[in-house]
Amino acid sequence: MKPDRVTLWDPLVRLFHWSLAGTFIANYFFTEEGEAWHRWLGYYAVAWLAIRLVWGFVGTPAARWADFWPTRARLAEHLGALLHGRPYHRLGHSPLGALVMILMMLLMLGLGVTGFLMEEVDYFWGLDGPLIVHDAFANALLGLVGLHLLAALVESLRLRENLFLSMVTGRRRRL
Repeated sequence: MKPDRVTLWDPLVRLFHWSLAGTFIANYFFTEEGEAWHRWLGYYAVAWLAIRLVWGFVGTPAARWADFWPTRARLAEHLGALLHGRPYHRLGHSPLGALVMILMMLLMLGLGVTGFLMEEVDYFWGLDGPLIVHDAFANALLGLVGLHLLAALVESLRLRENLFLSMVTGRRRRL
């Protein structure tokens, strides 16, 4: 008899997820650009992105890029299932979920780069470009976070499984 729950998200993936979530919330809502805390949390987030990049090549099966990379074929299959009302079940990230996750990671990296550039404003002759792009990335990331939370809620209801809890425990119901 198969166990009804399987380990999916390893501790590093979960720590990465919650570290980035906490860092983004803290920096977006509770710290100001230019403050030491804001800057150090940004460095912390970029360090986690580097760790996660490597973990995507050497980590557990569900953490590997090859397992969930949103290829054109995977995205077409997922979108086709959604458009035709067919169920699409996958233990790890769905192709659309993976696409959103990668976009969020790229935006977080963009925040780190533009934040660094803002500290080096003298090199850019006082231009506001890094600040404008930084703010745009932060607002785009906030929108994607909202989409991510909404999709997790909808999928939790549709699958009758608490997907939020799986990112806390690392375990998920076997499909």
